[in-house]
Amino acid sequence: MIEITYWGHACIQLSDGETTLIFDPFISHNPMATIKPNQVKCDYILVSHGHFDHFGDTKALAKVNGATVIGIPEICAMADFDETHGMNLGGSYKFPFGKVKMVQAFHSGGAPGACAAGFIVEFGGKTFYFAGDTALFGDMALFAKYNIDYAFLPIGDNFTMGIDDATEAAKLIKAKNIVPIHYNTWPPIAADPTAFKAQVEKETASVVHIVKPNESIKA
Repeated sequence: MIEITYWGHACIQLSDGETTLIFDPFISHNPMATIKPNQVKCDYILVSHGHFDHFGDTKALAKVNGATVIGIPEICAMADFDETHGMNLGGSYKFPFGKVKMVQAFHSGGAPGACAAGFIVEFGGKTFYFAGDTALFGDMALFAKYNIDYAFLPIGDNFTMGIDDATEAAKLIKAKNIVPIHYNTWPPIAADPTAFKAQVEKETASVVHIVKPNESIKA
């Protein structure tokens, strides 16, 4: 069983009790997070792109935990840490915990030479799609072949998909479960997750789980 923890904004943590993955570890200046960076224990850090609210505490967490940073090579270079694993769009790699495939995201990269990315991760017998920051794009339909168990989709609009586009993404991805992220951190990305849940569950077969910041669910 995998424990999914939402630290607010776009920071997601997955743990099977032995290995812990954290995505986009924006914690220190995250008004939603109640945990401190020195309280986070992780083995791998997956970074979708270089904006401050996603790269976040990558450097500190990598050094304290000896965690491997996974991301676009230019993003790995920002970590200033020996234990990194650079990837690029379309590539996949088998790690001790499972398989990671890096997929496209339509968004700015946040660092010179970098592009934004998402991740499809096989971990603990389940498949997870972390979209990162992205706009809606038609090739999301290709992700349906991975039989995604949980998709983490931004709904905050302004910088990413809003509720309507994220609903269209849900139709394409066909994930069994969806967790909305990247909303309500600041006024420009205010969104109602209950409206998203109602819309998605009316128009698709997916189940939407509204996970409050600093809370967990079991997958």
